[in-house]
Amino acid sequence: MTSGGATGGAPELSIVIPVFNEGERVEPVLRALAASVRTPKEIIIVWDFDADSTRPVVERLGLELPDLRGHRNDLGRGVLNAMRAGIAVSRGSLVLISMADGSDEPDVVDPMVVLAREGAAVVSASRYMRGGRQVGGPPVKRLLSRVAGLTLHWFGGVGTHDPTNNFKLYRRDFLDSITIESEAGFELALELTVKATLAGRRVSEVPTTWRDRTAGESRFRLRQWLPHYLRWYLAALRGRIRMRR
Repeated sequence: MTSGGATGGAPELSIVIPVFNEGERVEPVLRALAASVRTPKEIIIVWDFDADSTRPVVERLGLELPDLRGHRNDLGRGVLNAMRAGIAVSRGSLVLISMADGSDEPDVVDPMVVLAREGAAVVSASRYMRGGRQVGGPPVKRLLSRVAGLTLHWFGGVGTHDPTNNFKLYRRDFLDSITIESEAGFELALELTVKATLAGRRVSEVPTTWRDRTAGESRFRLRQWLPHYLRWYLAALRGRIRMRR
C-alpha cells in the first residue's frame, strides 16, 4: 500500500488512527475523513498484529483511497504504542490523532489545521467549550473528564477546556521537542497538552460534538489508567503554581 498526500512531497497532515479489530466498521470512518478533510494528508491506520480484522478492509480501501495506508505497530501491543508507532512513521508537519469508532467529527479537522498553521503547538477538538457537546459515554467517565478539563483550564492555565480528549492535532516541531513519557493508553493527549502549556507553547481548541461508539468494544480502561491521568493533572497544577511565584 502506498503513502498518500501532496504530490511531489510529504503531505502537510498525517492522521494517525490506532485500531483493534474494527473490521468493516472502520470503512465509513475512513471514507468520511477522505471526503471531508481538504488539507493534503495521509491517513495511517495502525494495528498490533497481522490478523487484525481491520487490515483487509484498509488494504481493500487503499486501492480506492490513495491517501490511506496501513502500518503494523512494532513497539509493543496497546493503543499507546500504536499511536507512538503511527507518529514515528508519519511524514506530515502536522499530526492528528483520531479514533476508528466514529466518535470524532471529520469536519473540524481543517479548522484545526488553520490554528496550527497560525502557531498553535496543540489544537484540541473540545467537547466542553462553547459550541461543543458530548453524546453518550459512561457517566463516571464523562464526569471525571469534564471536571478535569474545566479545572485545568481555569486553574492550570491550559488553553483548552478538553485536555483529555485524544482527538488532537500537534505540530511536528513540538513533537520533536519533547520526549513521550506516557505509560498507559490515552493519557498521551493529556501529557502532550500539559507539556505544551508548561513550555509556553500555544494550545488552542475548536468545538466538536463527540459521540460514543455504537458498535464494537471501547479500549478505554478508566480504573487502570486513572493514576496516569492524575500524574499529568497534578503536573499542570504544580507548574502553574511555580509560574506564579
